[in-house]
Amino acid sequence: MKTDPEAFIRANTSLMPPPHVPEISLNLASEAHELWLKTEEELEAIGLPPPFWAFAWAGGQGLARYILDHPDMVRGKRVLDFASGSGLVGIAAVMAGAREVLAADIDSWAKTAIRLNAEANHVALGFTGADLVGARIEADIVLAGDVFYDRSFAAALVPWFARLAAEGRLVLVGDPGRSYLPRDRLEFCAVYQVAVTRALEDSDVKKTTVWRFAPG
Repeated sequence: MKTDPEAFIRANTSLMPPPHVPEISLNLASEAHELWLKTEEELEAIGLPPPFWAFAWAGGQGLARYILDHPDMVRGKRVLDFASGSGLVGIAAVMAGAREVLAADIDSWAKTAIRLNAEANHVALGFTGADLVGARIEADIVLAGDVFYDRSFAAALVPWFARLAAEGRLVLVGDPGRSYLPRDRLEFCAVYQVAVTRALEDSDVKKTTVWRFAPG
């Protein structure tokens, strides 16, 4: 790896609370526009994949808020925070009383960001960098924020989430209206108005819904 992830994260982010989840502090990009809009060549030069972990996305903020407001959903349960990014949702699950939380993200930089964010909030999270889509899992609950942004990724997630739900696992999705959200497979749980970074989204506030994935 061309750049040390921890050194880069500490130098290019600031510890701050996401607007909708003030109980949690994350290492976030204070100048989102500058970091996010680096060209692919610039990112490649420093060995950095697109830094999804550096921002508190609307779906994750909504899902984290829901978990903190409804701790009974996760209390005493084994939780998988899928496509964890910054670790926001997993941290919320620990704070809400989950028995254990595994954060999963295929981005190796996310591993470092999640560790630093967990330490900042004095919680313990497990981590896996494995691609879990389609896999058997041990968790009782799957939490997924902002995962339906890509057609092929969504096509792979839908049958997997449906199978997990059919096995009796609770699958909760936080989404601000991404293009490939499978609305016909979802049951409404809650809705929030979440402040976001205009540099990343098309507005300052995104209507964000928490859904329960229905069994297939």
